[in-house]
Amino acid sequence: MKSLLLVSVAAVFGAAALLSVPCAAQDAPLWKVSIRDAFLGKNTFDSPVAGLKQLGLDTVESNLDRDYTMMDLETAERVSVKGDDEAKAYRAKLDAHGVHCCALLTAVDFSAGDHESNVQWIVRAVEIADILGAQAVRIDSAMKKERELDFDTRVNLFADNLSEILKRTEGKNVALGIENHGFQGNNLAFLLNIYTKVNSPRLGSTLDTGNFYWRGYPLGEVYGILRLLAPYARHTHFKNINYPEDQREQIREAGWKYAEFACPLEQGDIDTVKVLQILRDAGYTGTLCMEDESVGDCKTREERAAQLERNTNHMRASVAALK
Repeated sequence: MKSLLLVSVAAVFGAAALLSVPCAAQDAPLWKVSIRDAFLGKNTFDSPVAGLKQLGLDTVESNLDRDYTMMDLETAERVSVKGDDEAKAYRAKLDAHGVHCCALLTAVDFSAGDHESNVQWIVRAVEIADILGAQAVRIDSAMKKERELDFDTRVNLFADNLSEILKRTEGKNVALGIENHGFQGNNLAFLLNIYTKVNSPRLGSTLDTGNFYWRGYPLGEVYGILRLLAPYARHTHFKNINYPEDQREQIREAGWKYAEFACPLEQGDIDTVKVLQILRDAGYTGTLCMEDESVGDCKTREERAAQLERNTNHMRASVAALK
């Protein structure tokens, strides 16, 4: 079995110590449960707004495409938010329905394409997020050349691009959250080195609670990694996996049988209450965004809606269990 790219405990704590990050524990945070807009399509609900109402939610993470379009929550069609007036009109619709956009999801590959267009794309995403009142922009950590470039080159590429974006958007109340996504993004040393090099309170993590488990880390180590990264959390994605018992504390290949064992939040090996305790102790105050990718296994819209309802109830019950 191939081993994972591990980092030493000393290196991890040494890197973390270089940043000044709020880490004060707090009691019963007033977290909002949110959901990605991708789960609110017409294959499940009559409209995204109807889906939010059925789930009893008023907070959503929205995907922003490279052409600056987003899902209209009334029609599920793509609409432009490129200009300020268009973004303000979108915000007015959200406000009319009592819905808050907590984050924008973007995907940019800093190892491909033109540097200036990549930077400007995320700069504009931050500006749009600010107009919408979103607190974070999710940054994808995957790169096409991540297995070709050496470690320092990859860290510097990310850090330099993100530093420039933060400088150009100075004064915006929007954080950048690098998601621990794919092979490279679930490397703790990679993430901590970027945070250390950039050294900005507006840069942190879109902390995906299931992706380190997907990456092949044993369950016990997943909690340890989440504990180290929780102080940097600016946004979250909650998913879960139900691996066979004899595999839970083993090192596995990245993505090992994920399609087979991805599951609803309440059925997985990762203890949601334990994760929430970690986030609470780190002082996290953002939303708890559901991203159950096993919903795609449901065969009917009724089954999909019912699973999303169970996930929502599970998140609420888990938050209540902290009190």
